[in-house]
Amino acid sequence: MDGNSLGAQVAAKWRKKRGSLIMALHEIQGVKGFVPWKDAMDLAVGMGIPLARIYEVLTFYNFFKLDAPGKAVISVCTGTACYLKGNDKVLEEFKKELGIGEGESTPDKMFHLQSVRCVGCCGLAPVCVVNGKTYGRLTPTDVRGILEEWRKKLSEDEEQN
Repeated sequence: MDGNSLGAQVAAKWRKKRGSLIMALHEIQGVKGFVPWKDAMDLAVGMGIPLARIYEVLTFYNFFKLDAPGKAVISVCTGTACYLKGNDKVLEEFKKELGIGEGESTPDKMFHLQSVRCVGCCGLAPVCVVNGKTYGRLTPTDVRGILEEWRKKLSEDEEQN
């Protein structure tokens, strides 16, 4: 175990708190956007939990990612209000425009598409959230503009780095 790895640091923080595995995994994913193999191994050693148990949790809950997602994570709400207002059509348009399915990232790792149960903005239904920015009252024709906005933003961010 690498004592400096994020997995080891998170394990040291959570190891004495009973039932804290999910919180520890959330912390790692919150920092890295996914749970890398090395961090999962270091977490297992540091918390005294079998690696198989960690992967059982990671694969049971679809929130957790085992691979790095795209730079812009698109979360399309599929909650009741959004569904009734037609967000299934918005989700299909994202799939079509990006050429990927739910839970997948584009080959260039620019976008990751996921559906989520509810984002808590039912009054704005249908809704999607991209890297924390909420878009409401969507129609399928809005999808292209959202993607163009994020392509521009991501390319500007790359130029600055």
